[in-house]
Amino acid sequence: MELSRVSGHGPSEWWIEPHGEMRVPVVVYATESLVREMDEKVLEQACNVASLPGIVKAAYAMPDAHWGYGFPIGGVAAFDEEEGVISAGGVGFDISCGVRLLETPLTREQLEPLKELLANALYHAVPVGVGSRGRLHLDEAGLDAMLAGGARWAVERGFGTAADLPRIEEGGCMAGARPEYVSMRARQRQADEMGTLGSGNHYLEVQHVVHVEDAALAEAYGLREGQVVVSIHCGSRGLGHQIGTEYLREMAVEAAKHGIHLPDRELACAPIRSRVGQEYLGAMRAGINCALANRQIITHLVREVFERVTGVRELRLLFDVSHNTCKEEEHEVDGRRRRLFVHRKGATRAFGPGHPDLPAELRAVGQPVLIGGSMGTASYVLAGTRESEARAFSSSAHGAGRCKSRHEALREWRGRELVESLRRQGILIRSPSLRGVAEEAPGAYKDVVEVVDAAEEAGLSHKVARLEPLACIKG
Repeated sequence: MELSRVSGHGPSEWWIEPHGEMRVPVVVYATESLVREMDEKVLEQACNVASLPGIVKAAYAMPDAHWGYGFPIGGVAAFDEEEGVISAGGVGFDISCGVRLLETPLTREQLEPLKELLANALYHAVPVGVGSRGRLHLDEAGLDAMLAGGARWAVERGFGTAADLPRIEEGGCMAGARPEYVSMRARQRQADEMGTLGSGNHYLEVQHVVHVEDAALAEAYGLREGQVVVSIHCGSRGLGHQIGTEYLREMAVEAAKHGIHLPDRELACAPIRSRVGQEYLGAMRAGINCALANRQIITHLVREVFERVTGVRELRLLFDVSHNTCKEEEHEVDGRRRRLFVHRKGATRAFGPGHPDLPAELRAVGQPVLIGGSMGTASYVLAGTRESEARAFSSSAHGAGRCKSRHEALREWRGRELVESLRRQGILIRSPSLRGVAEEAPGAYKDVVEVVDAAEEAGLSHKVARLEPLACIKG
């Protein structure tokens, strides 16, 4: 995009002042080169978000921002309960798509002789790909319990331990879930999909810590150079997509009923206090619990494989973060604390040191922030900062962010060539779809190093450790 459209307001910070129907400014956190590379549609969508009723402070775009449905992916916006709205497009279709990081006691040197065996075993143990089915089937009662209980439900059924729960957002269970507002079609899509990765940009990746950026924080997080870790990236599968699809249709009608002008139909929304708004909140929270339970089951499967292949089962959960959510949180606005509904679409919550919602053992150092790279590139562990509260409602980037569409990627890369190229670099890829591998080519994403540097320079999060892949299971 043209830099003339934005004005610099500090390190990696760019503004568009309110104009037209905008109620608040747009704030983009990115380096100059990342801004230049952004699609013009990102600013257009962010300006549209800034025009919605009840929006507070600004509409934000993270360093990894790119074009999305209604809201840009990498978009953050908070709304007042009295006058504000909730938008299914501001949450996204893959509700609570997120990342969790498991720490192992193994080093890369110890794992290397077993790497191929481990990659194959993980690929066969964790269902992956379009329409993948898990080993668990849930009836109506089981679905209700899962949607209400999240990861706690999974732990109660033997998938993991109670020690995992404090290391998951919301303690592993999103309060206020209303399974009765999840449709029969959404339930049918999810009945056999628990414990599955799905497709697209989802992955299960065995990584190692190649560099510690902050020794004190790394020690507090239990990370050390050379250590093997496992990253799980997936969400609420078919259920979340169905919830988003259905409520977007309802919200388009609801917005008109309440006289809300939509600059883009994809911004369909409903007043938070309306019937549709409250029903979507209940269904969306159930979708969050679905994703948390899904990642918890996959964690159990990963631990089983590690025990069988390496003899090690104690894979400690560092943290589990969600990306596509709307959460009711308390933030300071104009000198006073207010309850707000914070949409984070392709953005990560990043609570800083001292936040009461963090587990006791992490409260002094801040929340781990997990920023995933693209297939074959680095990922990062960062820490939430105190400054992020004022900068963007305690939010940070969530990944590298696409710079080329899947269609463009298919024209430029071939899956088999990518698999062989990465193997020569010591990175094993396991996937049921070479087309899917091509769509997720590393070159189709922004430079994750620049994204992470921008997040730190803007004060959104602070670098702790750099991770690089050894084996990647892709959808």
